[in-house]
Formats: sequence, structure tokens, C-alpha cells
Amino acid sequence: MAEIAINYKNKKKYAEMPKIKYSSDAYEFLRSVWSERIEHVEELVLLCLNRANKLLGWIKVSTGDVTGCLVDPKIIYQTALKVNACGLILAHNHPSGKKTPRESDRALTRKLVSAGKVLDIPVLDHLILTAEEYFSFADEGILGL
Repeated sequence: MAEIAINYKNKKKYAEMPKIKYSSDAYEFLRSVWSERIEHVEELVLLCLNRANKLLGWIKVSTGDVTGCLVDPKIIYQTALKVNACGLILAHNHPSGKKTPRESDRALTRKLVSAGKVLDIPVLDHLILTAEEYFSFADEGILGL
């Protein structure tokens, strides 16, 4: 039988962990780690937060093409469970430069919000980034819709 090992080590001290209080905080952090391909291919990044909204870590979950990327909810929540996250922020980019959510963006958000309710790991926001601006599902009041 294969042995299953679950391991996560945070190398930052609590005081050094960034706090994500607003969508603008998440956007600033995401822009600092986003690849140079923001205008070329769609990517999805996950931020995992603790109960105090301190950033436990981030991971690029998916890279796609110019029109979209595939996202497996199991990968999102495997990561969240592994780091013992208490909240998640999703972010993906639109290479087109349009920050307006597509129906597929809304459907993915609904699916992940629903899964988060079952696991008690809420999706706190879903950001759509462009090279110049962002859209926040939470700020617009459409996170669970």
C-alpha cells in the first residue's frame, strides 16, 4: 500500500504574514506574484487564509489558453485542507483586458462557494484581474449568486 503523507510548513513568522483585509489587498499581492503572461494566457491562483485573514500561502492552480483554463474543485480544496485554511480567495485573469465576469466564471464561483459551505472553508472573494484593473465578486455582492 502507498503511504499518504500530508505536510505543510509555513516559513514565515505570524507577524510577517500579509493580512488580506480588502479586495485591494488581495489584488496588490496577486499582481506582485502574477506571471508576466497576464495578457497572454488565462491562469487561476488560489490564496489560502487563516482565521485572521493572514495569508498562509498561494498556488497557481491552473494555466489555460487565451479563452479560459480548466479548474478542478478537488485541487482547490485539497490545497485548502492541506494548509488548514479557514478562507479562500480565488483569482484569475482575462487576457482580453475585460474584467467583466463570464457565465463560466459565475458558475465556477457558485460551485466553489457551495463546496466551501460543506467543508466550512468559505470562498471569501473571487477576483478577475487584467493588466490594469480588477473585478471583485465580493465587492459587487455576487459571490454566492
